[in-house]
Amino acid sequence: MHEIGWAHSSVLKKISLIPSLVFGLAITLGSSPNHAAEPNAVLNLYSARHYQTDEALYANFTKSTGIKINRIEADDNALLERLNSEGAKSPADVILLVDAARLWRAQVNGMFKPIQSKVLDQRIPANLRAKADADGTTWFGFSTRARIMVYNKDRIKPDDVNTYEKLADPINKGKVCTRSGSHPYMLSLVGALIERDGTAATEKWAKGMVANMARAPKGGDTDQIRAVASGECAVALTNSYYLARLMRSTKPEDIAALAKLGHIWPNQNAGGVHINISGGGVAKNA
Repeated sequence: MHEIGWAHSSVLKKISLIPSLVFGLAITLGSSPNHAAEPNAVLNLYSARHYQTDEALYANFTKSTGIKINRIEADDNALLERLNSEGAKSPADVILLVDAARLWRAQVNGMFKPIQSKVLDQRIPANLRAKADADGTTWFGFSTRARIMVYNKDRIKPDDVNTYEKLADPINKGKVCTRSGSHPYMLSLVGALIERDGTAATEKWAKGMVANMARAPKGGDTDQIRAVASGECAVALTNSYYLARLMRSTKPEDIAALAKLGHIWPNQNAGGVHINISGGGVAKNA
C-alpha cells in the first residue's frame, strides 16, 4: 500500500487542492481551462466525498471552464462496485475516494488511467500521490486528515494519552472508545503502525487497546466524540475534521459537549500524528 505517513501539528496543514486536481484532470482529458469548452461539455465525476465545502469549488470550475460537472455520489465501496460492474462502458471521467486504502484498492484493480500532468506534479507533493511509472501517475491526494484523540478533561490527564501507544497502557483500562477496527480509518492507522513499529509490536498494542475499551466498538467518529463528552469513555480516536465540524456547531448541546473536551495531536515527540488523505484520478475508460 502507498505510504502516507506521519506529521507534526506544527507542519500539518489541510491541503485544499480539488481545483488543481479537477483542472489538471480536465486538461488531461483534453479540456484546457485556457480555451472555451465544447458546447454542452460535461465532466462525469464519481465522488465519495459529501462535503458542502466542495460545492463552491465545483461551481468555480464550471464558471472558469464552461464544463458542467455531472456528479454520481455514493460511499467508496459502492462507487468501486459500480465501476467494476460498469466495466468498459462506465461513463466516469474522474474518481474521487476517501482514504489511502481505498485509493490503493482502486489502483490494484485497474480502475485508474495513469496520466502525466505538469499541473498536478507541481501542485501536489510527491508523498501525496501514487508512485509514477513509465505511463504516469494513477492517483493524486488533495486533502489530508489527522487521526487525533479527544479526551474528557474531568476523567483523564493529557499526558496519559499523548501517544497512540498509551491507549494500550493499563492506566487507561476501561477508558477507551473507538469505532470498529475493520473500518478503513482504523485499518490505515494500524497499517502505518505496522510500517513504523513492526507487526509484533502493533499486535501487542492492538490487544492492549482492546483490553482498555470502555465498551464494544460502535458508531462513527462523531459518536466517539459524544461518548467521551458524556463520560461513557474518557478518550477516543477521531479524524480531525469531525472535531472541527463540532466546533462550528451552534447547537447548545454541542457547545456544552465541547466544553468538556480536550484534544491531542499524538506522538509529537515520537514520530508525529498519523495522517490520511482523500484523492482521485482519471477513470480507466475516460
